Formats: sequence, structure tokens, C-alpha cells
Amino acid sequence: MTSFKDIFYQYSWQESKEKIYDSTAKDVERALTAPQRSLDDFMALVSPAAAPYLEDMAQLSHQLTLQRYGKVIQMYVPLYLSNECNNICTYCGFSYDNKVKRKTLSPMEIMQEVAVIKDMGYNHVLLVTGEANQTVHVDYFEKVLNLIKPHFSHISMEVQPMDVADYERLIPLGLNTVLVYQETYHQEDYRKHHPKGKKSNFDYRLETPDRLGGAGIHKMGLGVLIGLEDWRTDSFFTALHLSYLEKRYWQSKYSLSFPRLRPFSGGLEPKVNMNDRELVQLICAYRIFNQEVELSLSTRETIAFRNNVLKLGITAMSAGSRTNPGGYAVELESLEQFEISDERTAPEVAEMIRKAGYEPVWKDWDNVLNP
Repeated sequence: MTSFKDIFYQYSWQESKEKIYDSTAKDVERALTAPQRSLDDFMALVSPAAAPYLEDMAQLSHQLTLQRYGKVIQMYVPLYLSNECNNICTYCGFSYDNKVKRKTLSPMEIMQEVAVIKDMGYNHVLLVTGEANQTVHVDYFEKVLNLIKPHFSHISMEVQPMDVADYERLIPLGLNTVLVYQETYHQEDYRKHHPKGKKSNFDYRLETPDRLGGAGIHKMGLGVLIGLEDWRTDSFFTALHLSYLEKRYWQSKYSLSFPRLRPFSGGLEPKVNMNDRELVQLICAYRIFNQEVELSLSTRETIAFRNNVLKLGITAMSAGSRTNPGGYAVELESLEQFEISDERTAPEVAEMIRKAGYEPVWKDWDNVLNP
């Protein structure tokens, strides 16, 4: 076995989907009472049969999160460096075929953004770009990391997938975490939504977490874009991927996100809609399945939803986010990747967290626990 791809191709999307939808109340009850949960248990927990058990799932998810993480929420903020992109993606505002103004931040503009982000209280930043290898390549990332490393205790990155040697070059410069979302594990739909660019290579993207593990990354993030395909089946394959990675690259830590498709310039209507109760079900299912994984909720979600799910398994939140390069300080007329929903400032979200009896943490867990 060389990568997750070897496991992935042993599974059928349709058979996995049928197994999820065939789950019964008895399967759900078994999953809720099991001392350790299997992938079959996860299937039951995300199935329609689990809907009547949502209150039980929420209470168990809350208890398990308290046991592992206590009453703390890690705060992070995205810093968009560039909206240049060579890929055509049907769901993204940065897509190559969107005729909009493109921008990649200069060192001076980056430091202007950093100054505002630091004033907001952040010590954990997520660097985001489109996928444009001629512009935002490993040399550019190296310069950015050297520039901002003195200002942050934790630097995450959500950019194009790279080779092992590239990650090995960036990790010593301060790169702690890399997020790489498969978008969907449904191969036919993946090809439909990624018709042009390097991102159209399904297998290369699928094997990115293996390359990260081989490079020795501290933490990696997984997820799918909810709305492209059946969310229950996509989430099962995410759980399968996570289980494989935890066993093989046990030194690394892991996080999961569950972004729902949001409006953008040129928009795409979701193939599958997920309502709020179903997203709560998914969050709780992930937590019950895996007590160690971090669960992150972005400003894509509404104020009311973020307030209400705070205690149900979430361990990390963004706040005050801008999804265009220069959005914090430079005020450039560049395209957003997607519309945010929760537009509260970072201090406002932090106050909400405190009022809920939790503590907002502005830097990475490890630095908090091991000063």
C-alpha cells in the first residue's frame, strides 16, 4: 500500500451510499452506545435513521468534546494572498473563467494586512490563495512565511496541492498546518466541477494528505464542499480518509471542516441541499466517531447557527473574515471567493464565546498547553 488511493478504489460510491441509507434505528442505537465507533457506526450516525436521535447525539457530542478539549474555542482568521487561479471550478469565485480583477499581494500589502489582523487579536492565521503555479508558487510562499513568521505562533495554509519536497521546504519556515479539501469524493462529479487546470487531477489531490504526512506536517485538515454531491456519502469517505491517515501518520494532528456551498460571482446552485439540522447531525457524528479530531466552523454559516452549535463539538472558529486579497487593510477591488454570512467582528464573536461560558484562544492548542 502506497497511499490512500489504494484503499479508496476498494470502495464503491453507490454501495457505500446504499449502506448508509439502509441503516436502521438499531444501528444508530448501537453506534451511540459503543465504547469505540467503527466506520459502520459513522454510517449509521449520518444516515436518515439517526435524525430522531439528534438530541441524544448532541448531548453525547457535547460531553465528548468537554472531556477532550474543555471549554475553549480556537480562533483563527484567513489571510487571502491572491485570487489568481488557473483552474476552472464551477463553484468558486476565483475560477479562471470568471472575468474579474485579479490580485496577488506584495510584501508591503501583506504586512498591512498582518497589522490589522494582529490588532484584531489573532495569533493564528490561515494563508489562502487560488491555484496559479506561475504566480503563487513555492518561492512566493517561502517569501511570505519568512515575512510573517515573527508575527504568528501558528501558520496554516490552504493553497494548491504540492509535492513532498515543497512541503519539506516550507515546514521549517513556520508552516504548521495545511488544509486540502477533496471537494467531493465522487469521481464523475469531481470531473464535472473541475474541467480545467491542475485541480482536475483527482488522484493527485486525493494523495495530497499522504504527501503531507510524508513531509512530517504538524497538522492537516480535510473536508468536502457540501452541496456538490450527497453529503452523507461524501462525509463517509472523509471519515474513511481520516481513519487511514491517523493510523499511518500518527504523529500528525487532524482537523475537519464542513463548508456548505455559498453564493459567489457567477454562482452554482447546490445539487444537494443540507439544512441546519443535518449539519448539526454531521458535526455530532464526526465528534462521536472521533474524539481527537478538531472541528472547525467558518463564517460561511449564519450568526444564529454558529451561536447555537458552539457547544456541540466545535473546537475552532474564524471571525471577522474577508475572502479577498487586501480585504482587511488594503481595500482593493478584488473578487471575493465566496460571500460570508457571519459578519461580526472578532471581538464580537469572542464576547459571544465568553458569554456561552467558553474561552476564546487566539493561538494554537500546543502552545497553550505547552508554553
